[in-house]
Amino acid sequence: MPLYFRTLTELADQLAAKTITSTELTQAVIARTKAVDFQVKAFNSFDEADALSQAAASDTRRAAGQARGPLDGIPIGFKDVIAVAGQPLTASSKMLANFISPYDATVTQKLKQAGAVCWGRLNLDEFAMGSSTENSAFHTTRNPYDLERVPGGSSGGSAAALAAGEAIATLGSDTGGSIRQPAALCNVVGLKPTYGLVSRFGLIAFASSLDQIGPFTRTVEDSALLLRAIAGHDERDSTSFKTEIPDYRAALQEKPGPWRIGIPKEYFGEGLDPEVAAAVQKAVEYYKSIGCEIKDVSLPHTEYGVGVYYIIATAECSSNLARYDGVRYGHRSKEAKDILDVYFKSRAEGFGPEVKRRIILGTYVLSSGYYDAYYLRAQKVRTLIRNDFLEAYKSVDVILTPTSPTPAFKRGAKADPLAMYLCDVYTIGVNLAGLPGISVPCGFSRGGLPIGMQLIGQPFREADLLAVANAYDAPHAWGKKTPTL
Repeated sequence: MPLYFRTLTELADQLAAKTITSTELTQAVIARTKAVDFQVKAFNSFDEADALSQAAASDTRRAAGQARGPLDGIPIGFKDVIAVAGQPLTASSKMLANFISPYDATVTQKLKQAGAVCWGRLNLDEFAMGSSTENSAFHTTRNPYDLERVPGGSSGGSAAALAAGEAIATLGSDTGGSIRQPAALCNVVGLKPTYGLVSRFGLIAFASSLDQIGPFTRTVEDSALLLRAIAGHDERDSTSFKTEIPDYRAALQEKPGPWRIGIPKEYFGEGLDPEVAAAVQKAVEYYKSIGCEIKDVSLPHTEYGVGVYYIIATAECSSNLARYDGVRYGHRSKEAKDILDVYFKSRAEGFGPEVKRRIILGTYVLSSGYYDAYYLRAQKVRTLIRNDFLEAYKSVDVILTPTSPTPAFKRGAKADPLAMYLCDVYTIGVNLAGLPGISVPCGFSRGGLPIGMQLIGQPFREADLLAVANAYDAPHAWGKKTPTL
């Protein structure tokens, strides 16, 4: 198998054994990217010389016996909302088309300290608002398993780049499913950690009470390795939580199960594709075969999830994006005649249709006379949704659901915004409740499209969640299957 399709852990072992060098690995990833990204369009930009310089530095450290750990020399891609000093930070928006980050995000600092090769800027739905990566101001990313279909979103570039062999692992952000849904559609593992486990410092904000950075990898074991590197308290993030960070990879073996797995009836009803349902049910049967107790649970407020999410997320979006005013940084209209013109025209020119739609919705629900009726009520229902999960966890260890209601759909197939919003129906609740969730590949449709299942864990119990996920992922290894490009 080519270097660019091997798992992170396999390559870490090979680098440690000095059977390959970081330079060889990075050259292989660069060559692969040049060969296929004109089809996939996962990248907004990359700096080949800088990546090779980082790789050479890694090889020098390793030769001197000063390797920084398993990630030293591994090329990792970054969603273009995560700051890397000296590199573009565009959020796939015209508003930030020429912006260069002056500093590193905390996760970037941690990966640099671990010796990883920071590799490229990956496409997304503009400001992380979307479920298909069709909202990017630059180009639409394509699903490597079918170039006529979407890779999911908003972290579509991160999922597609990994699936296509254009990175060994990638980072994305998840506000309502933006890591897990594209992971399911692209046959990779996508982990959304508990809110507060991974610092958001240096992440361009969409909805601050929902956003969370997390990894895309080929296997659950790789996710465990990468999560340990990026997790931990950060004083620069006021929502960062102080908690012990265990060795997640070691915990995969230390927590052998069997487990109690909850199946929520609300996630298996109308709108679920029969092939997705069948693949997820096979995974349930596997867990049962290894001794797990399968229990029916109820999450009764699930039906309100989409409505609550699109009130809270848009309200926070309208507040966070107020800073892009044409004055301080970002796009400034050249047609403006006075200060009001600067505001109006800069924002009209800089933001795309979906971002404008969400700003308008958010401004409305926060406006005088409507705040109590919409935003305050949504926050109350959000508490009920979280309580549903916590009540379920009194009788089960994790909850198992589909990740996406359907496999990848064709580009342009969901022009209606509401139809697009419903793509996140199974993932939104995890963000509203601040829980960890992981999407694990669990099969393919008859048409060869990937299908993923979602496991939802208890707050800050990623070690348990990863162990349950790995119990299925390790013997099945769907994520090691690769597309033909």
